[in-house]
Amino acid sequence: MRRQFPALAILAIAFTSLPASAQTQAADQHAPMAPRFLDSVNGVTLDEAIGQALQQEPSLRAARADVEVARGMRMQAELKPNPTVSFGQQMEPGGTDAQTRVDVQWPLDLFRKSGRVAVAERQIEATQHATSDRQRLLISDVRLKFGEVLAAVQELSISDEVVSATTQQQTLMMARADEGAVPPLERDLVRVELQRLEAERTLQAGHAEHALIELKRLLGLAADAPLTLREDLEQVVQRESSLVLPSINGSVSARPDLDEAQARVSLADARIDQARRDGRMDMSLFGMYMRTDASFPQQAFGPQNEIEQVHGVFHYVAGGVTVAVPLRDRKQGEIAAAQAQRAGAQAQLDATRLTVQPEVAAARARDEHARRALNVYSQDTRALAKKNLDVIGQSYDLGRVRLFDVLNERRRYLETERAYTTALREAYDARQALRKALGEVR
Repeated sequence: MRRQFPALAILAIAFTSLPASAQTQAADQHAPMAPRFLDSVNGVTLDEAIGQALQQEPSLRAARADVEVARGMRMQAELKPNPTVSFGQQMEPGGTDAQTRVDVQWPLDLFRKSGRVAVAERQIEATQHATSDRQRLLISDVRLKFGEVLAAVQELSISDEVVSATTQQQTLMMARADEGAVPPLERDLVRVELQRLEAERTLQAGHAEHALIELKRLLGLAADAPLTLREDLEQVVQRESSLVLPSINGSVSARPDLDEAQARVSLADARIDQARRDGRMDMSLFGMYMRTDASFPQQAFGPQNEIEQVHGVFHYVAGGVTVAVPLRDRKQGEIAAAQAQRAGAQAQLDATRLTVQPEVAAARARDEHARRALNVYSQDTRALAKKNLDVIGQSYDLGRVRLFDVLNERRRYLETERAYTTALREAYDARQALRKALGEVR
């Protein structure tokens, strides 16, 4: 019998340690998830995220490279054609005659340089405006995705709060059920509710992680790169709502996509002018020098009155002008194609003009209504919902209400907080849509 005491002692210690380890695992399972997405010291602000995207996002860097390509084409357009030099040597097979010839041809490039340069300059303008519009869209994408992450973290923090309160209630209910103070059914109801909330919170954490990875892509970061945010959704919405944005009429001309459409029309006009210039006459200067060394089998008296073979070296110099006469090819096809491009560019400009002002008006209306909806929640609505939940919980402790009333009020509080988060998200998205419509590029 004495030999069984150590074994029984070990079993007793093991069973005693099981509740403690189970409580530790439960605490780890129900630990808050939202703080891992936020860092008030080392986190990234919205402006910092935009700055990083403008520096590192690959597609924007590719657009900027297109501008450099256009500038290189502008440099090339200023250069005139190179002269051509040809050299020829003729020998008489089996004889002594030889001829050496050098030809030089110098194109004048009449009427054409100014047309090429004008097209290249208009191409630079159009590419620059296209890059600015790409920057505008990238900034808007970063702002919206930043808000999506903040909204997901906001909902996750609400779930953390509810899960924490429900976990405390479950601990209390388990103790009271063990003491026989409450029926086991109420303990099981709270447990089921906690499991449901935990599963829902896990899905919300997945949504936040998904949005954060997409934000990393816009910032030019790898999916596994560390990234946390410094501000929460309420702080960002308050700052964005305090900004005074320009009026509709003053903003229409500031849109880079509208500037790009206008530049495309100017580019088409320059191409029409270039095609017409290419269809005109052109001239090239040419020059020739020829040296002929000829000899004959006959003999004659030379300068010294000596008999020698008839031989002579002859030098020839010629020059002239070559004229390209546009009788048949006057670039009629290129002119027609350029005119068609011009018509398409004008139609695109008209479509952009028709789009800009309604887009700004719709975005401004959305922004105004979103701010009104947000003001409804700012009038102690959330505080009252929290107070109602506390009162219901205290009433349950006093035995005046049922557990179902507590669970229903907790769900109502959760719905209120989520509705507030939805209003915050809508206010934020509406303000970003308005800034995008106004043509902000920074």
